[in-house]
Amino acid sequence: MSTTQSERLRGLLEPLVAARDLDLEEIEVTPAGKSRVLRIVVDSDAGVQLDECAELSREASKILDDTDVMGGAPYTLEVTSPGADRPLTELRHYRRAVGRLIKARLHEGGEVVARIVAADDTGLDLEVPGVKGRKPTARRVAFDEIAKARVELEFNPKPSRAAASQDAQSTEHDQPENDAHENDENKEEA
Repeated sequence: MSTTQSERLRGLLEPLVAARDLDLEEIEVTPAGKSRVLRIVVDSDAGVQLDECAELSREASKILDDTDVMGGAPYTLEVTSPGADRPLTELRHYRRAVGRLIKARLHEGGEVVARIVAADDTGLDLEVPGVKGRKPTARRVAFDEIAKARVELEFNPKPSRAAASQDAQSTEHDQPENDAHENDENKEEA
């Protein structure tokens, strides 16, 4: 896709996407036989629902039909979300992945597989899982140390120690309230 076409598409679609409180992550035009596929990738902090993609697709189709930005050749329009194993390239991507396991290749060599505990403007606080029964360890990685990062898919995600600690505190705080409620019920029965 030429820079001019890319810029024109972004100029047309970005306001439409922003009006729905979504982020325009990517615009991609790829050949598909005698046709082309225009893929628009959108995301938000709350994720993207299928209905949102369908509505955005209808609106984008109307706007694209009213312009010549795609030229005269046929194309298929796809509006989608980035997917679970998307590359992490922007601060907002890392913030949305807090609590998730990631694999990051480092500029200095090597890689780290860890759970994101927090993300700020300069880097990540990570929890590196323990190996062979050892406890997880904390690690700080600056963004400029990361060459490439991606969310790792987990089928049975384990909570981080920080999350487990918060759950335990919530349970402790809830306990007296539950005991008081049970005592009230016991008094009513007597």
